[in-house]
Amino acid sequence: MPVATVVPHVHPWSAPGFPPFAIGARLPRTPLGRRAWELFDPLVAKGLARGRDEYNGCRARLGLPPLPGFHTGLSRLLTLVATLPQLEYPRAWEPWLRVTGPLLWEPPEGERVAPPPGEGPVVLIAPSTAQDPEHALLRAALAGLAGAPVRVIATYNGRDPGPVDVPPNAVLVPWVSYAKTMPGCDLVVTHGGHGTLVRALACGCPVVVCPAGGDMGENAARADWAGVGVRLPRRLLGPRTLRLAVGRALRDAGMRDRARAVAAWVAAHDGADAAARELEALAG
Repeated sequence: MPVATVVPHVHPWSAPGFPPFAIGARLPRTPLGRRAWELFDPLVAKGLARGRDEYNGCRARLGLPPLPGFHTGLSRLLTLVATLPQLEYPRAWEPWLRVTGPLLWEPPEGERVAPPPGEGPVVLIAPSTAQDPEHALLRAALAGLAGAPVRVIATYNGRDPGPVDVPPNAVLVPWVSYAKTMPGCDLVVTHGGHGTLVRALACGCPVVVCPAGGDMGENAARADWAGVGVRLPRRLLGPRTLRLAVGRALRDAGMRDRARAVAAWVAAHDGADAAARELEALAG
């Protein structure tokens, strides 16, 4: 039976000269940098070989033959990479790979949240639903942006942070609809989960990304490389550094223009429609 794979984030398959996936390093700018990253290829290959062997072990228990190569979970008939092409490094793409655009979704119960009254750019603090149990990003943002010439919408995504000081220029809510709220924002501060990142860019919002775990470091590097966001390493997170990162992003007109260009691309390229057409072509 034909099988297709959906990758709901940036493509995890590195190319020669790429840094190892998910460590948060940017694509090198020089041949020397590419050669330096190639020194890590044997170590990466060792990990990929282990994954392939474990995958083939599952196949053997089902009476199926082994598959060659790495990334055996990716269908060689059709793999749909559901991300923004603007976040993908230039590479030679296999003919069975298709970048469809993101598959945008969110829980239906969220509502639009308005910013505090007044003037000034609107900054949305959109932390991870799974990472940062101490709410370090939320606390640093509320403390760092207190008194800044911005209006802040912050959410703790249903995970009670306990006592938090909320300054007069901010509102803190348990949940928010990103699809309904982000179009009225000027900047999104996030841990860098793929869903939140592409939703912000689809709404034309540049981002400040402070990665917490998983693929967030990779997403932060891609946003930085694409010129649509500012990276704030987790080890440097604090009220002052976050305020500086927000100020830098808001002052960068080019960053804002690039985010809006991404939004225009998303408006003209529906990821779900593109994925459905590819699946129908495979089935046909």
